[in-house]
Amino acid sequence: MELKQNQINDLFAFPSAWNQLAFSSKPPPKLLKIALFVKKWPHRSQAGGLERHALTLHLALAKRGHELHIFTTSPSSNSSFPRYPISNLYFHLSKPTAAGYLDQALVWKLFQTQNSTGRPFDVIHTESVGLLHTRSRNQTNLAVTWHGIAYETIHSDIIQELLRSPKEPQGSALTERTMKVIAEVRFFPSYAHHVATSDHVGDVLKRIYMLPDDRVHIILNGVDEDIFKPDIAKGNDFKKKFGVPESRTLVLGMAGRLVKDKGHPLMFEALKQMLKENEAFQQSIVVLVAGNGPWGARYRDLGTNVLVLGPLEQAQLAEFYNAVDIFVNPTLRAQGLDHTLLEAMLSGKPVMATRLASITGSVVVGTEVGYTFSPTIASLKTTLYRVWKDGREDLKQKGQAARQRGLQLFTATKMAAAYERLFLCISNDENRGDNYCQYQIP
Repeated sequence: MELKQNQINDLFAFPSAWNQLAFSSKPPPKLLKIALFVKKWPHRSQAGGLERHALTLHLALAKRGHELHIFTTSPSSNSSFPRYPISNLYFHLSKPTAAGYLDQALVWKLFQTQNSTGRPFDVIHTESVGLLHTRSRNQTNLAVTWHGIAYETIHSDIIQELLRSPKEPQGSALTERTMKVIAEVRFFPSYAHHVATSDHVGDVLKRIYMLPDDRVHIILNGVDEDIFKPDIAKGNDFKKKFGVPESRTLVLGMAGRLVKDKGHPLMFEALKQMLKENEAFQQSIVVLVAGNGPWGARYRDLGTNVLVLGPLEQAQLAEFYNAVDIFVNPTLRAQGLDHTLLEAMLSGKPVMATRLASITGSVVVGTEVGYTFSPTIASLKTTLYRVWKDGREDLKQKGQAARQRGLQLFTATKMAAAYERLFLCISNDENRGDNYCQYQIP
């Protein structure tokens, strides 16, 4: 949607990512009372994408002055809950169900107590189905952020079936997933507003799930630009610390859970073949692997070309990105928008990722910022060889372009500003003269 200079636009009708828009960094015109439902609050490096999104976004909103009430599960007895020096940030903890989810009856009682204390909530936000649709019904001031929908996952199921060895039994995932899509199409309208974290999901929610255009809003994930930024010195120190030989002309990096659905069997086999068949490649590259999982031990079996670092805290992860020449994400999961790609881009690194719709539609939109590949060993090898052939100087140029795209779309500041405006728009009261749903081009 092309926006004309000085044109007043209805934000609910804006079909593209709100991250593209320029919202004021001045103090918000109205301070909101916001409720968040999230299954689990992040604990150090163990956080997944959904939890990291919840943390980054809602801490930013609290720092902007909004009153935040987080409804989440209490931690296990052997771990502590984090504390924050923010007086307008409140946590309401409840015992999880046996399966680890929010106990809906219990958490709803906690919510009702807070909703009737002081003033009622201006906005209710749920990360995926933290708050079930049975409770969200009739809540007109509610927004749900989807970090993965069943329709997306069908692509992953197809990939897994194609990669299945003849010895493995054929699964029923595809049939079951289709029924889950139908179930989602039926209950998604119970949520008033929907936030898609990628352009692709925004399109699917409108076309396949048949949700009204003015109830679907695209806000891409964002990561902390003050942490993830270029720092050559820290990158060099990181390489020295972990013994990366200076003679290696290409450093590849991977991070996250080292499990099957993140594509590590595929990556392992591709690297195994390339290290064996090409001596020049074997002598010039090193792969840094951050994270834990069953494939960590197998990567170690590939010898000195692969350094498995284990899980890294956020500050270490920032150093890790600065140590690599390119970040590789071989994921087979077509869900949400992976934070690691965004962190690498803001760190000034090109990225290489699986050709999944959310990635090609929102992140690696062209060769100037990186590479994509099909989830096959042949395609992965071809792309890795292309990266190796292009060399460090070409990768630096792509990294600069990747950072510029990251600064335009994927910062925590951009994401928080977009959500703040969405929440203001949801709470809009025209009788009081509010016009938060209108946008004027700066």
